[in-house]
Amino acid sequence: MAEREKRETLIDSLGPPESSLDPGTACLIVLYGDELGRRITLESDAPVTFGRATECQVVLDDETVSRMHARVTRQRGVFEIEDLGSTNGVFINNVLVPKRTLCDGDQVKVGRTIYKFLHGGNIEADYHEVIYHLMTNDGLTLAYNRRYFEQQLLGELSRAIRYERPLALIMFDIDHFKRVNDTRGHLGGDEILRQLAAAVAQLIRREDVFARIGGEEFALLIPEGTVAGAGILAERLRKMIEETPFLVEAEPVHVTCSFGLGYLVPDDRSKPKDLYERADSALYAAKAAGRNCVRT
Repeated sequence: MAEREKRETLIDSLGPPESSLDPGTACLIVLYGDELGRRITLESDAPVTFGRATECQVVLDDETVSRMHARVTRQRGVFEIEDLGSTNGVFINNVLVPKRTLCDGDQVKVGRTIYKFLHGGNIEADYHEVIYHLMTNDGLTLAYNRRYFEQQLLGELSRAIRYERPLALIMFDIDHFKRVNDTRGHLGGDEILRQLAAAVAQLIRREDVFARIGGEEFALLIPEGTVAGAGILAERLRKMIEETPFLVEAEPVHVTCSFGLGYLVPDDRSKPKDLYERADSALYAAKAAGRNCVRT
């Protein structure tokens, strides 16, 4: 099953928790990974071990995870995570740590799985907030997900029709991303995606809708965007990505992206696919032109 389809299937299955959590309980929620939305309750003093070994309390079928990767323990209400000598380490808020006390809201990365640690009196409300976040955002890049993007595209198109205003869409993906994964591993590829999305988010307007719509593919919906303005922005993003050294294990990695720009002044007959297909066709034209360029 494709990553997007698997994600949406998992999101559809999410609902309210079966029972309320005790205020003194802590939990880890899967933000990104195969068991999206899974809640691991930490309610006893017994250690919780993460790894590929079947004797682990949390078994992760992931080649980047060691057999005995990490362990969470609780003492006097304080939770601590410890790396058990794993190959790829444990990351807290994107920082590699051998051992650290967990704080409410921390993001914990074990292999390719990202968890959010919740602890405190508002844990039930925080849980629902995390679930809402999963329904709208990509857990790795923090950009919106495809489902939310498609909803916003429909809404913005309706608004553009009503007020007779233009709508622009930029689609782009990382050139030769498979080569990046082959040389840097999936963890390295994930880190480049995360850093790239964070860099793009710094250059766009608050009203623009930036989403990850595929593995290495992104979309930027620009309400009331002119074709000239969208083209300038796309070129600015292309140049920024080309010139930015993304760090993987402290080593700089350079990537480029191909950009396709779709533009529409919609009428009553316009459909979301009209704009999407224009941007998608332009993206393929950029790839055919040699990549690392912008096409309309």
